[in-house]
Amino acid sequence: MDIPIEKKRFDAKKIGYIIGGLAILALIIFVLISSTGNSKLNVEKERISIANATQGVFQENIPVNGIVLPITTIYLDALEGGRVEEKFVEDGAIMKKGDPILRLSNTDLELSLVNQETQVYNLLTQMQISQNAARQNTINRVNQFTDVENSLIEAKRVYDLNKKLYDKDAVARQDLIQAENNYNYQKERMALSKQILAQDSIAVKIESGQAQNSYARTQNALELMRRKVADLVVRAPVDGQLTSLDAEIGQSKNKGERLGQIDVLSGFKVRADIDEHYISRIYTGQKGSFNYNGERYTLEIKKVYTQVTNGRFQVDMVFEKVAEGIRRGQTLQIRLALSDEKQALLIPKGGFFQKTGGNWIFKVSEDGNTAYRVDITLGSQNTEYYEVLSGLEPGDKVITSSYDNYGDVQELVLKE
Repeated sequence: MDIPIEKKRFDAKKIGYIIGGLAILALIIFVLISSTGNSKLNVEKERISIANATQGVFQENIPVNGIVLPITTIYLDALEGGRVEEKFVEDGAIMKKGDPILRLSNTDLELSLVNQETQVYNLLTQMQISQNAARQNTINRVNQFTDVENSLIEAKRVYDLNKKLYDKDAVARQDLIQAENNYNYQKERMALSKQILAQDSIAVKIESGQAQNSYARTQNALELMRRKVADLVVRAPVDGQLTSLDAEIGQSKNKGERLGQIDVLSGFKVRADIDEHYISRIYTGQKGSFNYNGERYTLEIKKVYTQVTNGRFQVDMVFEKVAEGIRRGQTLQIRLALSDEKQALLIPKGGFFQKTGGNWIFKVSEDGNTAYRVDITLGSQNTEYYEVLSGLEPGDKVITSSYDNYGDVQELVLKE
């Protein structure tokens, strides 16, 4: 007798179809959940930097590099061109005002000095000859005046005598008239002699003054020429250290060419380069600070150079207190203050800014196991902190390290 065989409801093939369908369904559900929910990424805590948002004193500043320079630098230029004949000192020497540095030779200038001296001596000789001639002429005119004066006295005496004798009928009228005419003639000669002598005195004074002025001008020209020749010896204009001396024996230097410089050692200043972006916010009196040998020192801007070169401009800063042991040519890292101090919510600077632009940040949950995106608004910044205007509260923990590997992840799962 045949035994009926019960047909199985699920064979292996059907089971395979069911499992495959369930897998596809699970995948679809996962994709839907992933697209509608927050994407997550596991991150090890030791690979990230977590910082607190804190309330504190904030001052906007920028980092700038400065070079220590002497407080004053005097440049040495060739006042006259010439050939370097002798060097009295070498680069780096400590100089006193007036000490010779080097000597130039200039044959044309020295020959001009000789010609100028000869001209002065010739003019002086001519002046002496003219003065002697003027004195002799004055003597002759005085002698002539004396003769005329004597003739007038004699003519008056004869006239007065003849007049008395005529009144007594002792002389003829003809003699009286002759004596009177001679007397009047001598008076006219006397008046003319006085006029000539006065004009001669005026002419002598004018000629002497002109000669003196001409001599003085020639003397001034000679002194100027002597100073020009003396300038061939280059001397230190102030006390200080000779630096950047560029002159060798036998080398020719043109007039006005830079020979070197004298650095005044009474103090130092710092010349800093600043990005042109800040040029409208930099002014004299602003302060900066730097650390040196474990101490903090303050600088103040004394001069702003508004000329922009390669996107940067320069400022000169002076020390409120000079750091002991600081030397010319040292480079200092300075924090230049752009604002006054104020209270603000702060977060440390970090690599997150390059990814977010300061528009959002990962905030750590209270249990410390996750971190999620929050929108924030940042204000000013300095070398250490960002000023937070909104989005965070004091005590909030945020991730400040780089977000380059996070892509568009919305939430981080923090693992130990």
